[in-house]
Amino acid sequence: MIDGGILLSAVTFLPLVGAFFIFAMVQGDDEAAQRNARYVALYTTIATFALSLFLWWNFDPSTADFQFVEDYAWLGENIRYKMGVDGISVLFVVLTAFLMPICILASWESIGSRVKEYMIAFLVLETLMIGVFCALDLVLFYLFFEAGLIPMFLIIGVWGGKRRVYASFKFFLYTLLGSVFMLLAIMAMYWHAGTTDIPTLMQAKFPFAPIDVFGFEIPGGMQTLLWFAFFASFAVKMPMWPVHTWLPDAHVEAPTAGSVILAGVLLKMGGYGFLRFSLPMFPVASDLLAPLVFAMSVIAIIYTSLVALAQEDIKKLIAYSSVAHMGFVTMGIFTVTVQGIQGGIFQMLSHGIISSALFLCVGVIYDRIHTREIAAYGGLVERMPVYAVCFMVFTMANAGLPGTSGFVGEFLTLLAAFTVNTWVAAFATISVILAAAYSLYLYRRIIFGKLEKSALANIVDMNRREMSYILPLVALTILFGFYPAPLIEIHDVSVQKLITTYQQALAEAGRLTDLAGLTQ
Repeated sequence: MIDGGILLSAVTFLPLVGAFFIFAMVQGDDEAAQRNARYVALYTTIATFALSLFLWWNFDPSTADFQFVEDYAWLGENIRYKMGVDGISVLFVVLTAFLMPICILASWESIGSRVKEYMIAFLVLETLMIGVFCALDLVLFYLFFEAGLIPMFLIIGVWGGKRRVYASFKFFLYTLLGSVFMLLAIMAMYWHAGTTDIPTLMQAKFPFAPIDVFGFEIPGGMQTLLWFAFFASFAVKMPMWPVHTWLPDAHVEAPTAGSVILAGVLLKMGGYGFLRFSLPMFPVASDLLAPLVFAMSVIAIIYTSLVALAQEDIKKLIAYSSVAHMGFVTMGIFTVTVQGIQGGIFQMLSHGIISSALFLCVGVIYDRIHTREIAAYGGLVERMPVYAVCFMVFTMANAGLPGTSGFVGEFLTLLAAFTVNTWVAAFATISVILAAAYSLYLYRRIIFGKLEKSALANIVDMNRREMSYILPLVALTILFGFYPAPLIEIHDVSVQKLITTYQQALAEAGRLTDLAGLTQ
């Protein structure tokens, strides 16, 4: 481990300082107070992003060790305040910090009530999300992981659409119920290993001998039970089929910035959890249950793509496409190959950019017309040519067009799946056709055709504020499509170590006899 002073704490808790400043210094709800709250939130998130870039710049990709480690006694010697990042987690910190100023800018005019509270909620949420990716203690991780539900619950429930209360409670109950099982697993792991230190637990040997539960023999024993407990939480968070139904409702009712964070960051916590906990801590159970994950992933990829084709609400269509893209992530991760895991990580990062951009594009036209119904639009290219070009880039990336970042992750995960199970790869490839179908169908109905709707007669193109956060996303989508190396190289060594450790554990368990080419 490499010590890093307090850099991670600074990146994590700076947004919380900004939230406290707004709470203490900004009084009232008049125009001046709202403006002050917006600017404090914007400057705070920009400063946090700058710190995250400094973190990325000083990160050493040649080692798989955790870096910038902070370790202090917290709740006794066994439960500690321990923070650190490796090649798998550092880019998720940067992604989170990058999206937050965009969320503040996207909410600049669309949020006109309780602006102070809204900005505080987003800043608190940023601290909790970054904390998830930095925590190196199970209890600390769980607190960050669960506490993030509260500000997102408020963002949907207070500033959402007509059915916001229903959507917020559905989101909260689904994710909370799954995490109850994870809490039980954390307690069991502490009783077994005597520590909640994540690096130590990654090296621990949890029993995998079959055990009898109510007359049923459980292959994989304790590992299988712990794996399912964590899986219950991460599968909901992703979300995987069939526990995905909360996501479309949450996206539809959430304000634009809420949808951006849901798609860009919160969904990625499930995939991150599989990489941080499921594979390294429960390798035998992961190997036993990989076919289950493949089956759920393929169903999600095909089924939700078909459902997306039938949607008449733009946000719902993008939400269902997100579930399909997350299916590629889980499929790639559980191939436990270099291409599969790197493809899964790249897919999560790319989806964080593309899906966030699509929701921002929806927000641009919603702020003008106040409807998300596809049928209400048509012919926007005549009045909004810049918007049409930007939306086209993200639509093509969502369909996995080569030359965009959306292609790289899907291609790597499909290659990995083909080496493990050709049927899984064959069925997953169907989604490539379906993604092109629903993406192009959406684009044609909104952008092309005649400008016949009277409500669209005076619609105007994107202003400078909107272009300030849309154009960087366009640039990144194309840049990482042609040059993905900066994202792949930084986690390459960490992925190699994860796979080596995983397969050595399987060999010790007698489930792998050939250790040649561990990382192929």
